[in-house]
Amino acid sequence: MKKYLGLLLLALVLAGCSSRPPESGQPPASIEPVQPEKPTLPPQSEPLPVPPKLQTFDWDASITPLIDQMLKTSGINKGSILLVDNMKNNTNGALQTVNATTSIYHALAANTVFTVVSREQLAVARQTLGISAEDSLGSRTKAIGLARYIGAQYALYSDVSGDVNSPNLDMQLMLVRTGEIVWSGSGTIHQ
Repeated sequence: MKKYLGLLLLALVLAGCSSRPPESGQPPASIEPVQPEKPTLPPQSEPLPVPPKLQTFDWDASITPLIDQMLKTSGINKGSILLVDNMKNNTNGALQTVNATTSIYHALAANTVFTVVSREQLAVARQTLGISAEDSLGSRTKAIGLARYIGAQYALYSDVSGDVNSPNLDMQLMLVRTGEIVWSGSGTIHQ
């Protein structure tokens, strides 16, 4: 045991000797901090694409005169039920056709000729038939089919076509029973 104690003491003495500065009179070496490397930025990626700029149109000023013409169509029984289809966009760009459809409803709000199918009733019918709420029915046949399902006598089909910067508006009032177009109107859309 004394032997092990002696070895331990010798090891401690030797360990302490190595931590003393050399006796040559030179100061101990200084430790300089390492500067962290500047973070490298990822390579420049392509800029995000800019979404298309939607044109702003005065839908009310464009639609109201056409609705006024339509309401003067002869042969329409007062109180007939009218289905208003969502405006269809056939232009070469993006348009806010939801605003156009809303303008049609506004123009028909005070009319005394038609009873307009409410948007809520139309939404229920679309859901029942599996048609998306945003779907402009896309064809006159689909519009007439939905109008028959609801029990409407007339369907108003409308679309916007041409150049997105100066589009043309077309509206057609169709008799649901026969598919006959009883009134048609068109015009330019005011900006």
